[in-house]
Amino acid sequence: MLESPSFVSAASRLSNAPGSGLQGGLPLYLVQTTAYFNIHPGPVAFASCQSSSWDQMTQPTSRLAAALTPTGDLAKAIVLMLAAVTLFSFLDASAKYLGTVSGVPVAQIIWLRFLVQFVALVVLVPASGVLSLGDMFRTRRPAWQAVRSLMMALTTVFNFLALQYLRLDQTVTIMFLSPLLVALLAGPLQGEWVGVRRFMAILAGFAGILIAVRPGVAEVHPALLYSFAAMAAYVAFALITRHIAGDDPPLVTLFMSIFAGTLLGIPFAASDWRWDFPVTTWGLLLSLGVFGGAGHYLFILAYRLAPAGIVTPFIYMQIVSMAALGYIVFDDVPDVWTFVGSTVVVASGIYLFHREQVVKSLES
Repeated sequence: MLESPSFVSAASRLSNAPGSGLQGGLPLYLVQTTAYFNIHPGPVAFASCQSSSWDQMTQPTSRLAAALTPTGDLAKAIVLMLAAVTLFSFLDASAKYLGTVSGVPVAQIIWLRFLVQFVALVVLVPASGVLSLGDMFRTRRPAWQAVRSLMMALTTVFNFLALQYLRLDQTVTIMFLSPLLVALLAGPLQGEWVGVRRFMAILAGFAGILIAVRPGVAEVHPALLYSFAAMAAYVAFALITRHIAGDDPPLVTLFMSIFAGTLLGIPFAASDWRWDFPVTTWGLLLSLGVFGGAGHYLFILAYRLAPAGIVTPFIYMQIVSMAALGYIVFDDVPDVWTFVGSTVVVASGIYLFHREQVVKSLES
C-alpha cells in the first residue's frame, strides 16, 4: 500500500513527538505515523494531518528535535524514500501473489499482516521501557479509537480484496486520490478550507481517476468498488486521526489500531484457515509484516536526513515499482489510460503538497 503525503507529514513529525519512543532506543518503524498502517498502506494524507491539534501533540523536546533535525544528506534521503515505497509495493505484490497464486485465503493474509506487527509492538515497546503493556491500552477517546481502528481494518481488507482482481498500478492510482479527498473534506468537517488553487488541483485529481477508470467507456471491473471503498475508509481514518491527534500518545494510537485489527480478524481467519502450504508460502506470509515494518523504518529515516519538501514527492514513485512488479510477477501491463490518469493524479497530489507548504510558510 502506498504512503501518502499526509502520512508523510505525520510520520516526520510523529517521530519527533514526546513519548514517541525514540528515547528508549525503540526501532523507528514502531513510531510510524498512525495516519497510515499499511497499507501500507502511504502519500495519502500529508496535507491532511497538519492541523493545530496535531502540531500541539507533536511538539518535540529539544533533545528529540536535535536528534531528528534533517541533516541535509539529500541523496541518501531520496534513496531511502525510494527503497521505502518499493518495500510497500512488495507488500501489496506479496499479498496479491499469496491470494491469487498460492491460494491463501484473504482473511488469513490480512490477519497475519496485523499479527506480525502486533507481536512486534507487544514485545519491543515494553522492552524498550517507553510504555508498559498496560499503558498502551489506556486511551482518553476509546470510542473514537475504536472507530478509527475499524476504518484502518476496513482499508486493509478492501485493499487486499481489490488486489485479488485488479492490477497493482490500478489500486495504487485510486489510493493516490486519498490526500486530495482528505483535503477537500477537511473544510466542511474540520474548518480547514482549501484555496482556489488547491481546489483546482483536487478537481484535476478526480479527473485523473475518471481518465484511468473511464466509466461508461471501458468495461469497469466490479473489484474497483473494493479499491474505492479502501480509499474511502482510509479518508475517514485520516480525518479521525486528525480529530483525536492530541488526546493520546502516538504509540497508544498506533497500538490500538493494530490490536483491533488483530482481534477483529481472528474469527474471519479461523473460519477459513489453511495449514497445507509449503514453507516458502509461510515465509512470504510472515514477510508481510517485515515489508511494512522495514518500509516505515526507511520512511522515517528519510525524514531525518532531508526536509519533507524534498523527499515527499518521491513517494509517488511507488507507481513505478507497483507497475514493474505487476509486469514481472503477474505479467500485467498498464494500459495507456491508466498511465495518463495516474500521471494526472500524481501531478495533482504533488501540486497540492506544494501549495500546502507555501500556505504554511506564509502563515508562519
